[in-house]
Amino acid sequence: MPRRTGEAGAAAPTAGRDGRQSSSTAPDGGRDGDATGPGTRTRYPRFRLGDSRSADAAPPPSPSARFPDAAPTVGRDAPRGGGAAQAPSRRPGAPAQTPTETTARLRPIPAAPEAETAAGTDVPAPRAAVPPSGPAAPRTPDPALSWSTPHAPRPLVSFGEPEGYDGLARPRPLGGRPRPQAVAAAVCLVLGVGLLTGAVTGSWLAGDSGDDGARSAYTEAGDLWHSVPVDQLFPPTLLGKGAGPGGADRTWTRVAVAPDGDCAGAFDRLLAKALDPVGCSRLLRATYTDATQSYVTTVGLLFTKADAAAMTALADRFEKQGLGRREDLMPLPYAAKDTVAAGFGAPQRASWTVSVLTDAPVVVYAVSGWADGRTVDEPEPAEEAVESGAASAPAQAGLGHEAKGLADRVERALRKNIGTPTEHPS
Repeated sequence: MPRRTGEAGAAAPTAGRDGRQSSSTAPDGGRDGDATGPGTRTRYPRFRLGDSRSADAAPPPSPSARFPDAAPTVGRDAPRGGGAAQAPSRRPGAPAQTPTETTARLRPIPAAPEAETAAGTDVPAPRAAVPPSGPAAPRTPDPALSWSTPHAPRPLVSFGEPEGYDGLARPRPLGGRPRPQAVAAAVCLVLGVGLLTGAVTGSWLAGDSGDDGARSAYTEAGDLWHSVPVDQLFPPTLLGKGAGPGGADRTWTRVAVAPDGDCAGAFDRLLAKALDPVGCSRLLRATYTDATQSYVTTVGLLFTKADAAAMTALADRFEKQGLGRREDLMPLPYAAKDTVAAGFGAPQRASWTVSVLTDAPVVVYAVSGWADGRTVDEPEPAEEAVESGAASAPAQAGLGHEAKGLADRVERALRKNIGTPTEHPS
C-alpha cells in the first residue's frame, strides 16, 4: 500500500554536496539509521554501483608528501570551481613543518627567522620581498687597502723565515749552518790553503823538480865507482838462469879484479877514439870464469865525464853506425896472473858486447874467450853469436852467451845501487 508522508520509513529530503535535493528510502523493518529513540539502530546511507554520489561522499586523500605546500591540481582531489587550495592534513602529534634548504650553495645560508604561518594552517606563509629603501650606492674598495691610493701608505707585508731541520730532526733556520760545522769547514779550508802554500814555497826555495831528481840520480851514478864496494859492483858469484845456449843455466865465479885507474892502454886506439867524446873518469874491470873453467870473460865499467845529452848522442852513434859490432872496436881483456885467465890476451878474444847507458854516465862492456889460450881467427859480436842458427866457432861454444850474460848481470848490479831501474837488460 502506498506510504504517507510522515510515516516511518518515509524518505526524507536531503541536500547533496552539489546543492541538489535527494531522497532516500529506508527499507522496512526500521533498519535505516535515521530512526531515533531507544532500541533503534543508526541508519547509514547505502551505496550502489554506478551511483555518482558515492564518489562525492568519499573523503579526499591526504596531500602529496613530495609537495606538501600545494593542493592537487588534477584528478578527483583537485578543488572544484577554482576554489582556494586546502591545507594538507597533519598527523596528530606531529611537529609543525619548517622550510628547509635543499639546494647546494657555495656560501653558508643563515638560519631563517621564525616564519609566520598562514591563518588556520601549519604551512609557513611566503615572505614578501622588501624593496630597498633607496637607490643602491655603488660599492668602492677600501682606500686603506688600495694600492692606487695616492696619500695612503702601502700596507707592510712581511714573510716568516723558513725553517729546516738538522741531523737530529731539530728545527733550524733554512740556509743556516750549525756553528760546529761552519767552524770545521773553516779550519779545513785554512789547513788546505796552508799546505798548498807551503808545498809551493818549499819547492820554489829548494828548487826541487822532476828534472832535478833525474839529474841527481845521474850524478849519483857517476860517483858509484868510489862510493860502492867492489863486491856490489862485481859480485864474487853471478847466477845466469837461462843465460846459456838453449836456455841453460850459467854460474860464473870472479877470478880477478883489476885496480881502478884511468883508461890509458885499456882500449885499442880506434875504440879509445870512439869513446873520447864522453871522456874517462874511472875504469873498473873484473874477470870471471864458468863452472867448468872452460871459458873466461872480462867485464868492464867505464865511468865517463859526460852529461846525459852527450851520453845519449854516443848511444845513438853506436846504434846507427853499428860501432858495437865492428871487430876493430873490440875491447881488450884483463889477464890476471896465477888464474885461469892468465893466458887471456887479445888474440884469444872470441865474442864481445858494448852498451852505452843514457841514464848514467857509464859504458858497460864484456869480452870472452877460451881458458886454454887458443886463438880465434874470426871473432863474432855477441848479438850475432846468440842468434839461432849461428854456425861460427864462438857461437857453437856459447861464448856469445858468456859475454852477453855477464854484461847484463853486472849492469843490473849497477842499477840496484842507483835506484829504480829505468832500463831492463835482457
